[in-house]
Amino acid sequence: MTVNAPKTNGQQPRRLLLVSVPRTASNLLLKVLNISNQPNLITSPKCGYFFYDAFMTAAKDGRLSRPLDQWTADEKNETKSTFQRCFNELEEYTTRATAENKTMFAKEHAFWFVNPGAFTRSLGDTDTPDDLKEFHISLPGSYGPTQTFSANNQTVLSDEYLRTWQISFIIRHPALAWPSLYRAMQKLLKEGFIDDDGVKGVSIVNMTLTYSRNLFDWCIEQPDESVTPLVIDAHDVIHNRAVVTKFCEMAGLDPTAMQYEWSGAKPQSDHASLGDAEEQKRIAIFLSTLQESTGIVKEKAPASVDIDAEVAKWRVEFGDDVAQLLEKATRDSMPDYEYLKAHKVVV
Repeated sequence: MTVNAPKTNGQQPRRLLLVSVPRTASNLLLKVLNISNQPNLITSPKCGYFFYDAFMTAAKDGRLSRPLDQWTADEKNETKSTFQRCFNELEEYTTRATAENKTMFAKEHAFWFVNPGAFTRSLGDTDTPDDLKEFHISLPGSYGPTQTFSANNQTVLSDEYLRTWQISFIIRHPALAWPSLYRAMQKLLKEGFIDDDGVKGVSIVNMTLTYSRNLFDWCIEQPDESVTPLVIDAHDVIHNRAVVTKFCEMAGLDPTAMQYEWSGAKPQSDHASLGDAEEQKRIAIFLSTLQESTGIVKEKAPASVDIDAEVAKWRVEFGDDVAQLLEKATRDSMPDYEYLKAHKVVV
């Protein structure tokens, strides 16, 4: 079973990590939980996403489509240094939270802090465990003298470090999440932020729950007695307030701070106030529904999903080739989705 992070007082953990994948309503969950206004909590202006730059560095120039032995020394060094820089920024926030006796919160997409070698191994290369060590984060001595990486820990962060966090997961039916992601990619293509190859490449890398499941399994394999990691389904975020309240309480957050209505105007602290103009445009594409809403849009989560019926719609909307890509990604993801769903918070 997973290891809870140290407590501040009562049931409040010092470190809470929400692991997501794109288009799982994770930003909606943060909006409902009112993360930015939770008392006794510290997070970044983006509520996490510390490892975004690291993943983008690992993915650039087609690196993730090449075995590690085909990476140049400069590519490896740049990727490692970016992961380390991202971790150092995260550590600054967690150190501050500890000093102020507050909970640290971060949301990260599962694959953003996965070791790049975990991607390239699927290409049939001959990487050994030693080849992956160069991407491992260098930790401060306060985390202990050793760093171990058990089989289900495919991240750049050691078992010892991950155990300092209470980890939770948000999931969504792949037949809803993956076409939503592809639509967002098409908008990026239209704006010139990505090319056709990039659309398919990013979609394939992102359309999986494998890394979430691996980390979930890592959690429940940990030796110290604790609780199973929290899992919440996007359908419940949209349709079941009781589940979200229970998730909030089990995560050690304050349910009285939760909200189900908000202004459609974008506050200054939102993502769009961060970064350059192009980055703001990219963020706006992914957050358009949420930023234009004044509450939960329930039609985004139908009561039931028929994959065959969805595939027929995709053929009309995207054409046969893309529909085939989406169908394969969806069916390949279903075992992981059903597995994680079986562990979700219920009332």
